[in-house]
Amino acid sequence: MYTDRNFKSKKEFKEAVAGGYKVGVYQPNDMFGTNGGIKNVGEETCCCEGPHYPEPHKWYASVTLKDGIVVKVK
Repeated sequence: MYTDRNFKSKKEFKEAVAGGYKVGVYQPNDMFGTNGGIKNVGEETCCCEGPHYPEPHKWYASVTLKDGIVVKVK
C-alpha cells in the first residue's frame, strides 16, 4: 500500500500523522477495485511502503487505519 502523499522517509510520514495531517492509503494497480482490501470503515491495520514507484522503497511501516485514515504508524 502507498500513502496518498509521497513521503520520502518513515520519519516524515510519522511526523505528518502526529501533526494531524489526514493521510489515506491506496493500492496501486488495484485491478479489482478493492483498494487492497481496505474497507474505509472501522479500524484495521495494513502495511505501507515508500517512496512511491519508480523510486526504490526505502521505508516500510505497519499502520492503523480508522475509517480509511492513518491514525498510528509503527
